Amino acid sequence: MNSFGREFKVSIYGGSHSEQLGVFIDGCDAGIDLNITDFEPMLKRRKPGDFGTTTRIEQDMPEIVSGVSNGITTGARINIAFNNQDIRHEDYEFDGFFRPGHADFTTFKKYKGKKDLSGGGQASGRMTVALVAAGVVAQKMLDNVEISSNIIEIGGQRDFDDILKIAYQKMDSLGGIIICNVKNLPIGFGEPFFDSLESVISHAIFSIPGIKAIEFGEGIKASKMFGSEYNDPIIDKFGKTASNNTGGINGGISNGNDVYFRVYVRPTASIGIEQKTYNFKREKIESFKINGRHDVCFTLRLPPVIEAVTAFALADLKMMYRNNNL
Repeated sequence: MNSFGREFKVSIYGGSHSEQLGVFIDGCDAGIDLNITDFEPMLKRRKPGDFGTTTRIEQDMPEIVSGVSNGITTGARINIAFNNQDIRHEDYEFDGFFRPGHADFTTFKKYKGKKDLSGGGQASGRMTVALVAAGVVAQKMLDNVEISSNIIEIGGQRDFDDILKIAYQKMDSLGGIIICNVKNLPIGFGEPFFDSLESVISHAIFSIPGIKAIEFGEGIKASKMFGSEYNDPIIDKFGKTASNNTGGINGGISNGNDVYFRVYVRPTASIGIEQKTYNFKREKIESFKINGRHDVCFTLRLPPVIEAVTAFALADLKMMYRNNNL
């Protein structure tokens, strides 16, 4: 539901246009330095402002409500809260329409019309601010593990400035591809069968709104390769391999090489182009146009989110591994 993890547990609350949203974190070790300033770099990378991002601006100032005393984690549940201020409920009154591509229709049906759908509610990318906060805490649990991600394509283009301008001018949107690399991950992360390293990371990644696919190593290319091409020969006693087609994972367990995966992001659902869709009030297909503030390409803001959810997936696996080997 709204929680992820077994040993390092992340639970989110609130919505896109609620007064507050945030995250509860259970399972963080006591004695870790944690201050407001630790959150600033990741939150700044996620904020809009660049061309192609939304004009909705929130301060994204985290408040550490509990679980930290004098800048040190206590081992108790951590609560990090964010207050929403730039709220416009009126932008989400659609007079019988559900926005195409959004979760409005499915959420309305599942919760019998009781959920606040303003801005997408809990299905909104706004919720990723809570994921980033959890990732900052999780990274503190991962010692020397380095997680980084960057955009490799937008709209099928590696040089994507021009296509972003075209999408903006057309009032359309674009998706993209992000690659994530994990360095210095020890051998042994992953608890097969159902908690394999790929399974847990994928579970966390797919919690991010708009993610449609994930590929570990040369996963797609592997379907077209010979085994002699795909296998990664071991070249030293530490398990280093000559190639890394598996993305640093064998049998659902980290093998000591870099873990890497690609994430495929859909185009933003809210577009300014007029669309034909069903009006549930008038019971017929009509023209519909979305106004409001939306990212032309929310892929631009996702690299820190990808890193964050990867961090808390790995923190959970670390705790599982540690607790299973006490």
